[in-house]
Amino acid sequence: QVQLAESGGGLVQAGGSLRLSCEASGRPFSFYAMGWFRQAPGKEREFVAHIRWSGGSTYYADSVKGRFTVSRHSRKNAVYLQMNSLKPEDTAVYFCAAQPVGSDSYTFGQGTQVTVSS
Repeated sequence: QVQLAESGGGLVQAGGSLRLSCEASGRPFSFYAMGWFRQAPGKEREFVAHIRWSGGSTYYADSVKGRFTVSRHSRKNAVYLQMNSLKPEDTAVYFCAAQPVGSDSYTFGQGTQVTVSS
């Protein structure tokens, strides 16, 4: 089974930046995509961004387009999320997610807290 370990969350002022990292480990695997979801207090978990492992195409939620950038390091089985111009409404637990080849579902990490103060 794949394990996902996130790091890089924290507290930042509005307008600031943070970079989240996630590395996958475990049994041999092939990914269709890796990316990020988030869940704010009292809300459903929502898609943020992902990157296709083959070709590197990226997809973003409208709420983060132009501010967040998702990237990958194939050899490390790692995915990153550079978050700029952060807003208080970006406050949430951010989850790394991996979508295996041939599957419509994601495996999630434990999550890392991001708090943006106004």
